[in-house]
Amino acid sequence: MSDRPAKKDSAETPRAQRIYKEAGGHLEARELTKEAMNDRAKAVVLLSGGMDSCVSTAIARERQGVSNIALLHASYGQLTEQRERRAFDDIANFYGVGQRLAVELDHFRAIGGSALTDKSISVPENELGAPGPRGSAIPVTYVPFRNAHFLSVAVSWAEAIGAGAIYIGAVAEDSSGYPDCRPEYYRVFQELIRAGTRPETQIEIVTPVITLKKSAIIRRGIELGAPLHLTWSCYQNEDTACGACDSCLLRLRAFAEAGVPDPLPYRRTVSAGQ
Repeated sequence: MSDRPAKKDSAETPRAQRIYKEAGGHLEARELTKEAMNDRAKAVVLLSGGMDSCVSTAIARERQGVSNIALLHASYGQLTEQRERRAFDDIANFYGVGQRLAVELDHFRAIGGSALTDKSISVPENELGAPGPRGSAIPVTYVPFRNAHFLSVAVSWAEAIGAGAIYIGAVAEDSSGYPDCRPEYYRVFQELIRAGTRPETQIEIVTPVITLKKSAIIRRGIELGAPLHLTWSCYQNEDTACGACDSCLLRLRAFAEAGVPDPLPYRRTVSAGQ
């Protein structure tokens, strides 16, 4: 039996239980107040440069304060890595965040298996919801187990700088259906953090938009003044968004449902309901 001291589960404290109940029992998407986060004020925020991570950054800034967030960006050999890095820098500059870390996970290009990292695999156009390889329900734009690599870097940095939370803009609703964006994925990873870090380390994964539709994420971002005009979603173009890949289609549909114009120009657009 291990002599490692048991870590206190933040969901077991009376204060956390109250917040959990107020959020309707959705621990992975609850609205943590500043009071509940005051013992772990610093947070690492995974910021890809996309819309969901931008709004998650805005939420983290509101909860923690801009001086208490550290922004992490991971490039992984994706087709639009330079454009996404630019979006990260623009959003970080918009908020005036000084503590930043950008890492390159180039092994994904060597691993392949995704249309985002393997140039021999085409990015589907105008085929939202189309089956993936061999009839799989998971689209070919899924990067195998990618978010575990992102979270591993985030946990290492969070433990090194004494952060108590990691924000990630994973979305399970109204999205592409990637398996590493499901709530249960983050519940399991939370246990891995508890088992694999120092006894005194208390790091919580916060997924503030995971149960929201994309249109609701847009509305939340507008409420918070998030710089949605600085974000980038297109899977395949770095100059003008294609308007045809799954990510563009989901974004266009979300803005249409939210009833607000998308600030980004597109090369072409199809029906938002597709």
